[in-house]
Amino acid sequence: MNYNTYSSPLTDRYAGAEMSFVWSPQFKHSTWRKLWLELAKCEQKLGLEISDLQIKQMSEHLNDIDFERVAAKEKELRHDVMSHIHVFGELCPDAMPIIHLGATSCFVTDNTELIQIRAGMKLLRGKLLKLMEQMADFCEQNRALPTLGFTHYQPAQLTTVGKRFSLYLQDFMLDFERLEREIAELPFRSVKGTTGTQASFLELFNGDHDKCRKLEKEVAQAMGFDRVIAVSGQTYTRKIDYFVMTILSGIAQSAAKMATDIRLLANLKEIEEPFGKKQIGSSAMAYKRNPMRSERVCSLARYVMNLPGNAAMTEATQWFERTLDDSANRRIILGEGFLTVDVILSLLINITDGIQLWPNVIKKHIQAELPFMATENLLMAAVKKGGNRQELHEVIRTHSMAAARRVKEEGADNDLLERLKSDPAFALIRAEFDSLLDPATFVGRAPQQVEEFLAEAIRPILKKYQSELKSVNAGSVEV
Repeated sequence: MNYNTYSSPLTDRYAGAEMSFVWSPQFKHSTWRKLWLELAKCEQKLGLEISDLQIKQMSEHLNDIDFERVAAKEKELRHDVMSHIHVFGELCPDAMPIIHLGATSCFVTDNTELIQIRAGMKLLRGKLLKLMEQMADFCEQNRALPTLGFTHYQPAQLTTVGKRFSLYLQDFMLDFERLEREIAELPFRSVKGTTGTQASFLELFNGDHDKCRKLEKEVAQAMGFDRVIAVSGQTYTRKIDYFVMTILSGIAQSAAKMATDIRLLANLKEIEEPFGKKQIGSSAMAYKRNPMRSERVCSLARYVMNLPGNAAMTEATQWFERTLDDSANRRIILGEGFLTVDVILSLLINITDGIQLWPNVIKKHIQAELPFMATENLLMAAVKKGGNRQELHEVIRTHSMAAARRVKEEGADNDLLERLKSDPAFALIRAEFDSLLDPATFVGRAPQQVEEFLAEAIRPILKKYQSELKSVNAGSVEV
């Protein structure tokens, strides 16, 4: 590592090896060579004078890239694609005359980026599946564990821990479904020529339009794509980049929502992240157990959520058939967008794998608020036993005000239930107080909703991708 030059924390500190490789110079430029090879093979098949020797030489040098030689050549030529063509040609001299035949630079740059995008999305799909699997198990295990609900970050009706996490899981499921569609529908640019008219290929095939159409389809198929974008300028429409960035942004939004709630719950001491035996929470406060993984998720997500606007500007400002002001920008946002979401998902997988619940703290918080929430149940039960609804309501109101004042002024525990239990107005249901105050009776259909959601929406996805799940590398996380 060179400590005198800037290096990206994404590759040096955070991102997984697989995603880093997808956006590496080796992957990128070996893909360029594969594209040149497949172009030549398809052109040969369609009748152009390209020899088997030329094909053989190209196929033998797909990965042995001399990057120092390329850099020296680029200083001379001031053109990255031509530099690689020359260095590739030095390795396969017989093929040099036909490398890049009929193509423009975007044949290799745009098509490679689409390949990288597809590969990146598939890696993210695997990690999303792993995260969803772990979250599904957590939701199922805690589907019936009552917890205090919050609206406006104020105590509200009870829910369950599993139901709350099913909300996060549903967001990730929606992200997964959009990701799936984008992978399935992602088109290839293939061979379109300098301004998208395929004029150079029409010239090569002596005006044969059918061969031009076959060439673009066969090159796409050779690179694993069954769809070709119908029309293009020199580049594929940058609207595709915008669509991809919105998917990445969506995952980041879901991640930030969940991680933010975990941070708030950590403050309440209801939930904690995994914490290493020798992990230090603070350089000054030795007792601290900061939710630093969730904080990192929120920090990284903030960056990704801003990328769609960047991609939208690029799409909107492409002049006519193409302008180069997209290039430098896209070199940054495409790779970094995928690398950042890769890190986010790895962090969430790590968090959900070792998340710590503290049920007694959760119960304590419920008990502090349940007296107020239970008053309607107590009121209805007393009315059923012959009580006067209006008189009982006034008794509850009076005691509630007094109990709340005691909590706020003295910092004392909420004694509303004791007040009501000892009040003659509720004597008829005194024996039923405990059963009427069981937190499980206040969570509605939350446990059943979790079970239905997992059975109907999540488990079918996990079953469909069972083989992919087994091969997912969740990646190491720098903590």
